Amino acid sequence: MTLPQSPEQMPQAFADAWMARDATALAAMFVEDADFVNVVGLWWHNRADIEKAHDYGLKTFFQNSKIRVGRVEVRHLSENHAIVHTRWWLEGQLDQDGKSLDKRQTVMMFVAERHEDGWMAVATQNTDVVPGMETYQAKDGQLKPADYR
Repeated sequence: MTLPQSPEQMPQAFADAWMARDATALAAMFVEDADFVNVVGLWWHNRADIEKAHDYGLKTFFQNSKIRVGRVEVRHLSENHAIVHTRWWLEGQLDQDGKSLDKRQTVMMFVAERHEDGWMAVATQNTDVVPGMETYQAKDGQLKPADYR
């Protein structure tokens, strides 16, 4: 895989690897000791674990999924470091019975670092967007979106 040549290209490179179902290419965007936190708080601490988790998902419940990159915003922290936020739309995720689920929207954040061959992710976090909600309420072992307005 060719690394993104600018931080702005990171979300599309991630989406391209996802759409190709290529967990190796997806993980190649991450430094060896990268951190990745997914939408439910699973936290992977290195490239190998990021690859393993995505390989599993892309072969099972995400096997028919499509992600579309929306808005991308970059904040340069220095010449060699940037924070990249992007909005995603994901569709085609499967439930446990193999039926297609509704479309989801998330915001993903990459902490990016310039390397000799291009930009790599040092840390990434993906967060589900729950339209109209402000927070979650934890009750009886369940998280429920809530709006206090």
